[in-house]
Amino acid sequence: MKGLEQEVEGEGRRRPGIAINTRHQYLCRNQSRKMAQSVVSNKKQRVIESGGQCSLDEASEAPSLNGGVNGTVVEPMNHSLSLARNRMVISPEMCFFCFDVLHSHLHRLSGGSASGFDMRPPTFTDDSYPLFVTWKIGREQRLRGCIGTFNALNLHEGLREYAVTSAFKDSRFSPITWDEVPRLHVSVSILCHFEDSRDFMDWEIGVHGIRIEFYTEKGSRRTATFLPEVAPEQGWDHIQTIDSLLRKGGFKGNITHDIRKGIRLTRYQSEKMTVSYQEYRDSRQN
Repeated sequence: MKGLEQEVEGEGRRRPGIAINTRHQYLCRNQSRKMAQSVVSNKKQRVIESGGQCSLDEASEAPSLNGGVNGTVVEPMNHSLSLARNRMVISPEMCFFCFDVLHSHLHRLSGGSASGFDMRPPTFTDDSYPLFVTWKIGREQRLRGCIGTFNALNLHEGLREYAVTSAFKDSRFSPITWDEVPRLHVSVSILCHFEDSRDFMDWEIGVHGIRIEFYTEKGSRRTATFLPEVAPEQGWDHIQTIDSLLRKGGFKGNITHDIRKGIRLTRYQSEKMTVSYQEYRDSRQN
């Protein structure tokens, strides 16, 4: 199984040097859609990306699986999202802000004062969205940390929180250090357009992320999710994606057509942007 996310530049609007995923239509646009009622219960949730994929489990019913790489649950979902009005929500400034937050946090950890680093105030929207922050390192862009939430957070505070959480609190990795910073890339994903699907096939590869709710062979309720880019990156069709997500969520029995039919599936879309440390440095010199 491939281990890393891959940033794909599309033919849509993009700024020089900044990677924007548009090829697979990860866009949150106002489409006169009404967000469907989510299948998530009122338990708290956090999502931890797992090896280029993202899986979500309910903490009380789905402890960490597969060596502890699946998500643990810490925040509730909020369904009253304000969707973008005929514009992209994502912007390079969100990624620049995450680098600012990382710099500020490392400065304090090394004994500097809170005012020792010049944090630029965010200039992007402060609307509320579910979000992910992903750190990758090196030319091969190895995953270095990724944690997100399905809770709709104000972007200023949400990105501030998850830039730190994904960099320093992803249990699969040691905290990011000063030495690594020049080789980092940061990605921000904004999730939107949550809709209940008719069945487990009612979603489009390369367009939708999916979140499934199901019962294990022992009767425990579990949930798991893949972001929109996972299926095309892995080369999976619908069945392979569903079966892989069931395994990620902890289903260990024989996966039959009836098992798939019993899944409750929510589909969603996202915008994603990636910025390198050099691009961040260039932005601070302008």
